[in-house]
Amino acid sequence: MRTLTRSLVLTLAALLVPVLFAQQSTISSEPKASILPASDSHRFPNNQTLHYDAEWRLWKAGAATLRIEQAGESQHVIGTAEASGAVAVLYRVQDRLESYFDRRSFCSQRILKHSEEGLHKRETTIVFDQRGKSLLDERNLRNGEVKHQETDSPACVTDVLSGLYYLAAHPLEPGTSYLFPLNDGGKTVDVKAYVEGREEVKTDAGLFHTFRVAVSSDSGPLKGRGKVWIWYTDDAAHLPVQMRSRLFWGTMTLRLIRIDK
Repeated sequence: MRTLTRSLVLTLAALLVPVLFAQQSTISSEPKASILPASDSHRFPNNQTLHYDAEWRLWKAGAATLRIEQAGESQHVIGTAEASGAVAVLYRVQDRLESYFDRRSFCSQRILKHSEEGLHKRETTIVFDQRGKSLLDERNLRNGEVKHQETDSPACVTDVLSGLYYLAAHPLEPGTSYLFPLNDGGKTVDVKAYVEGREEVKTDAGLFHTFRVAVSSDSGPLKGRGKVWIWYTDDAAHLPVQMRSRLFWGTMTLRLIRIDK
């Protein structure tokens, strides 16, 4: 049961995409992908907050939010996740993840994490420096233990939150695919996003015409074990209105319920 609930947490707490990168020790450290900069005409939906409900096997599993705002020449993204219902009874989750990235190059600059999962409570900072390193500093808030880790990283990578906006900043016509590097403080993995087609999606926030994007990686724990999809609106905004992971323990779906501006 603990393995099951931990898997649910990895999906809920990190807004689905990071489930690809949950066990970083198994991920290739030699990525071949590169990042395309945002076009001059791209506009980030600053000061917008997206609210999601999470569902697992027809049960409400929790809630998540995603907010983006401008911070000088950087973009600041804040993601939160909180378990509820049966999942919260089995495994308490209250997480906050922040990402800062360059608004033109999309290179991630730093990540801040506050995670409360079960008995674990940690504060983590990850900085991507100019030497091609990711610098992780973590404090266990229960016992005061600290951890410092330096890992080789490409000069420019996305992270688990900026990666969502990276895809939204580029054309999503059916048949289009993107390969880009992503790092979450461990080793870097190449992520492939493939636009499978168009689809209508209905949530509490409304009826949306969307592009269905399949996200995968050739390494890490997801390889051969499941799939992840993101539904982006078929318009200039490319809002992620639905996200889904289908793994060995079942299907988790996040659906947009409200947009605050």
